Formats: sequence, C-alpha cells, structure tokens
Amino acid sequence: MREYTVIYERGSNNWSAYVPDLPGCVNAGATREVAKYNTRDAIKLHLQGIREDGLDIPEPICVAGKLEVAA
Repeated sequence: MREYTVIYERGSNNWSAYVPDLPGCVNAGATREVAKYNTRDAIKLHLQGIREDGLDIPEPICVAGKLEVAA
C-alpha cells in the first residue's frame, strides 16, 4: 500500500485533482467527493500503466500542508 498526496482545486464549475508524485495523473469531478472517488481509480490505472511499461512505481515523496498568514 502506498499513500499519495492529492491536490484538489476548486474551479468555477467543478473540482480538479492531481497527484504530484504521478505526473499526468489528473481528473475532475462535479464535487470534491466525486473528484476524490475518481482520483482513486485514476491512480490505480496510472500505476497499472507504469507496471505494463516495465517501469518502477514511484515512491510517494510529496507532502501538502497549509500555512496561516496574515493578509
């Protein structure tokens, strides 16, 4: 089992998501929950493609966080 960081971004009409440790692994959904659900499938498919290409699965190294800053 690996745990990958997922970045969610709210757009004007939907949510998008991408996985920094897996370049090209992106998707979107009408809500954040839908994007989250879709991302799980996208990661599985992305890893399957990497395996089929005979490449090593990247280790997760990215970490996301939030910082509070006075505006």
